[in-house]
Amino acid sequence: MTHLPPGDRVTGGARKAKILEIARADGRVSVDGLARHFNVTVHTIRRDLTDLADAGHLERVHGGAVLATGANNIDYVQRQQVNAEGKQRIAKACAAAIPNDASVFINIGTTTEAVARELLGHTGLMVVTNSLNTANILSANPNIDIVVAGGSLRRTDGGLLGNLTTQVVDLFKFDYAVISCAAIDVDGELLDFDLQEVHATRAIINRSRSTFVVADQSKILRTAPGRIGTLDDIEALFTDSLLSPDLQQHWAHREVELNIADLTPLA
Repeated sequence: MTHLPPGDRVTGGARKAKILEIARADGRVSVDGLARHFNVTVHTIRRDLTDLADAGHLERVHGGAVLATGANNIDYVQRQQVNAEGKQRIAKACAAAIPNDASVFINIGTTTEAVARELLGHTGLMVVTNSLNTANILSANPNIDIVVAGGSLRRTDGGLLGNLTTQVVDLFKFDYAVISCAAIDVDGELLDFDLQEVHATRAIINRSRSTFVVADQSKILRTAPGRIGTLDDIEALFTDSLLSPDLQQHWAHREVELNIADLTPLA
């Protein structure tokens, strides 16, 4: 995010509209980054973020804000657009950690779909998924065996959920699980909005030797009502932004491996 020259400052409502536009693109904004971007004081930005939060557009978090969620996740098309470049970086890093000839479960989500695209260069994989979108992506590689875990179709994002999904999961022991979640709160709790998805994701973690969570910066320090588990239940977290020093210290006792995706521009 480049800053505006001193003569190009925007004011009031126009600045707030641009802040919201940046938040929708990146999923998260920081007070310091916005102050540099608009050449205004951090006090001005804090006031803007408070106004946007009071209006229900953003949620304040330490050092900045994220898109507001309430009790429901933002819709699938919006999630695809939020921080697409960051998700691609995460996907590259996660896919690089998965060897050929492995069994992998990939759950529902726009970031896990990005991982599926990066796995198209692998061979000998057996992938089980409860995402029709992921199955369609992987079908382009004839060297990947695909099993779709059946269930009730969630038309908004092509996800399959319910008792049938967990029954299929229980038939396997996976080498790796690649899962997304709606939020990771300050205590390291993995959270989601759909309780059926929470139930399915718990089953996936239980049936996997190694679990990788892929979560871009917009998911960190958010909250959602359904509890999947904690960072202690997984082997690695792949994200696209450095954690704040306070959060690093708060999570220091966690044994999870933290992978920050390559921050260099994508070709």
